[in-house]
Amino acid sequence: MNNFDLPKIDLHCHLDGSVRPQTIIELAHQQNLPLPSEDISEIKTLMVAPETCQNLDEYLMRFELPLSVMQTEEGLERISFEVFEDAAKENVKYLEVRFGPMLHLQNGLTFDQIIGSVVKGMKRAEEQYDIHGNYILSILRTMPKDRINEVIDAGAKYLNNGVVAFDLAGSEVSGFCHEFIPYAQYAIEKGYRVTIHAGEQGDGQNVHDAVSLLGAERVGHGIHIKGHPEAYELVKSESVALETCPSSNIQTKAVDNLSSHPIKAFHKDGVLITINTDNRTVSNTTMTDEVRKVVEEFDLSREDYFAIYKVSVEHSFAADAVKQHLMQYAD
Repeated sequence: MNNFDLPKIDLHCHLDGSVRPQTIIELAHQQNLPLPSEDISEIKTLMVAPETCQNLDEYLMRFELPLSVMQTEEGLERISFEVFEDAAKENVKYLEVRFGPMLHLQNGLTFDQIIGSVVKGMKRAEEQYDIHGNYILSILRTMPKDRINEVIDAGAKYLNNGVVAFDLAGSEVSGFCHEFIPYAQYAIEKGYRVTIHAGEQGDGQNVHDAVSLLGAERVGHGIHIKGHPEAYELVKSESVALETCPSSNIQTKAVDNLSSHPIKAFHKDGVLITINTDNRTVSNTTMTDEVRKVVEEFDLSREDYFAIYKVSVEHSFAADAVKQHLMQYAD
């Protein structure tokens, strides 16, 4: 298989973790922001996480520099366009990008301006390339909750026109789902789909809670259902798709190495899995790299790959017409 030429779907990609290093330098100059270095290799070092971090929190430190230049409409639109452009150029046919609107308030932008800017950048890319996309609004679990409904309300204007889903992201603690029940319910009432980061850092109960308490249709990562029979059975019985991110999982020590990743065992046992980048820059990866690693490590056949591709299409939050278009590539 030529992994580059394969049609690909990425359902778990963070905007602020997928910024081009050169763009950081150019936007910093335009915005008169100080940079720790003008050397692109040093900027890249600050943006790419080590192959193995101490933990998830060390990995998350790599987002500070990109966020500094993502406080203007122009910066957000450009970065959004470039993420979709980069994906399209490696044959990604559909991309769902998630970002936290509350992270982009430092210069006084409104939530409508923030969400509108990234949607505008995505639509510009869709016009120029053979790619379709949507945005997922992430709420950071560690941030104050007083403006969560405001984010949901602002995004509702763009529902099914660039925005599709609600997500919880950031550092994961046990039992976090209970305090977010009213917000997830509010999002669902507004028409949002739901995907939740859970079970990335060793707590399968969080996955069970995400599905049973928050209505998650997909789970970001979710790999630690492996040691939690109830969560495992719930994910299977409810046909909840897991958004696996192999390189990221190794970096954050969610797994020790790729060979110990449960992705193939899940796939063989009928757990719905998808392959994703998580953060193109922070994890120094592409969809081509992620597919190659998984196909080679687990000796997947072309049929295996397209079975996973079809799961990705079916469990995407794309419109039916887009799903039909994407299924054409699987023939």
